[in-house]
Amino acid sequence: MTPDPHVGLGEPFVQVERVSLNIPERASVWDSLSYAANSLSRWPYQMRKYCRPQVGRRLRELLLHKKHEVLLCDFLVTAGVVPWDAGIPKVIFAHNVEALIWRRHFLMNENPLWKLAAWREQRTLARAERHFSSLADHVLTVSDDDRACFLEYLPQEKVTTVPTGVDLEYFQPGPFVDTPSLVFTGSMDWMPNEDAITYFATQVLPLIKKEIPQVTLTVVGRKPTRKVLALASSNSTIRVTGAVDDIRPYVHKASVYVVPLRIGGGTRIKIFEAMSMSKPVVSTTVGAEGLPVVHGKNILLADTPESFATGTVELLKHPQTRHLMGQAARALVESRYGWSTVADIFEQALLRATRRRSPH
Repeated sequence: MTPDPHVGLGEPFVQVERVSLNIPERASVWDSLSYAANSLSRWPYQMRKYCRPQVGRRLRELLLHKKHEVLLCDFLVTAGVVPWDAGIPKVIFAHNVEALIWRRHFLMNENPLWKLAAWREQRTLARAERHFSSLADHVLTVSDDDRACFLEYLPQEKVTTVPTGVDLEYFQPGPFVDTPSLVFTGSMDWMPNEDAITYFATQVLPLIKKEIPQVTLTVVGRKPTRKVLALASSNSTIRVTGAVDDIRPYVHKASVYVVPLRIGGGTRIKIFEAMSMSKPVVSTTVGAEGLPVVHGKNILLADTPESFATGTVELLKHPQTRHLMGQAARALVESRYGWSTVADIFEQALLRATRRRSPH
């Protein structure tokens, strides 16, 4: 039996509304046909795929029958179902600069068809970001880098950075580990994560294995694609878990946390979660983009297969270096990025949006 995804949401939320949607699986025949049908639209395919009319209708009904203080669009894509004529302050929480992600897809992908699809999605997403953020009363970003992108066409007072936060009590340090073990966590049906693990497994891991033959990599995350599963089936060094109830035991068992992302935007909460658990992190610059990290102190940054492998090997071979970097990482997130601190910034931003709409 498939678990109901909205079970448990009643605890943090006063009311949960569910609208069932028939979403085609990524890269399936129906997904491809749906993408082709959207090719003449001026809006990105992601909005066609997820922003269905029945969702918009239900949202409008809810706004008509009950007074609300603010409407929060979580991710840009959700702006496609918002009734923008409704008289309520509207805030977009842009967890990424979506157009930037798809520009990186375009630059990285070698398949001509995928390049064409990524080019079109980037252009339509850029249009959507400008259009909907101009309609919104306020825009929230997760990093100052992302905020700078929106400030190219929005006034400064309309964009607030709400930094990535982490639950410091939940993601606690565990026992120190001294095995040649690596871990990566993330939703494995998200293309940037699939690209990251493919890149790491084919270009970085073999270099590490030359120096440390016993090294292992555990990939933790829901819905691994066929491509990711194939990597594990052809390489005994790699283990793919699929969905797990709790990522913490897998992170605790690893000596080094790797983030080989080449495509992305926003910030990576996964890095702060690993840091909160005192794990040394090796990441690409893109992987740590927007985070206030210092190379060599609380993280290692590496953008070539050789430098990524060298940094990882150095950490695996030197337990004391791993220990000190893990301690510095935990200290960083404790200092400014606990949930309570970030929640206050978030609350104040929403209050400013409501006051701006209030009559004088």
